[in-house]
This record gives sequence, C-alpha cells and structure tokens, in this order.
Amino acid sequence: MVKDEKTGEVIEIHCTYDPATRNAPPADGRKVPGVIHWVSVQHAIPAEVRLYDRLFSIEDPGSEEDFLKYLNPDSLETVTTCYVEQSLKDGIPGSQYQFERLGYFCVDEKDAKAGKPVFNRVVPLRDSWTKIAERK
Repeated sequence: MVKDEKTGEVIEIHCTYDPATRNAPPADGRKVPGVIHWVSVQHAIPAEVRLYDRLFSIEDPGSEEDFLKYLNPDSLETVTTCYVEQSLKDGIPGSQYQFERLGYFCVDEKDAKAGKPVFNRVVPLRDSWTKIAERK
C-alpha cells in the first residue's frame, strides 16, 4: 500500500488477483491460507454495525460482592459509517456472515429494514481477555 507521507492515510493499494481461488480451492492442489473479499465503497451500501463485547470488565463478576461496578461501559460500540456489499442490502433477519477481521455477525431481527441493514456482532475473531490480562 502507499500512504500519504503527511497524513499517513492509505491512498493506493497494490494487489494481485488469482481467479483460480475464487469460490473454491484451486484445482492445482495449492492450499490458500485465506481469501479477503474487498468491497469498494462506490459499489457498497451503508450499514449500521453493532460491535458487542463482554458485558463485564472481569472474567468472573459473580465472584465479586458488587458485580455492577464491573460493568463494561464499552460493551457496545455502534458504528454507522460502515459499508457492506450490495448482496447484504436485504439480508434476512438472523442470517449470519463473517466480516473480515471483525468477527461473525447476524442481521438484527428487530431493527434491520429492507435497504437499511443492521448487523450485530455475535462473536469476535480475537480473544480480548488475553489483551486485558497482558495490560495488567
């Protein structure tokens, strides 16, 4: 990638495309470690994404006398500046998807409307307890 020297913002991405890896493992027997599905903002639609995290800031709140003081104020982050591919525009409530590097999501059963998708993170891809423990 090429970044703007002054702002550090990514201004250009260089990549390759291997058509043999699209939608299936390549016929020549190669093992592809992962595939990133990139969506250009020009061809995407806006979506609301809710990033749920652990409700408590400690692993075992039941072991504490006042478990309420361990509520995680960052247990929900709502992001409204997200873009998803057009095929998710009218996602069926409860349908599940993996979003690259963020986790597994489902279409919200109450708030998603036709043309205005809302996704809830069900499971993150990384274990945040490890990071919390390392900080201490």
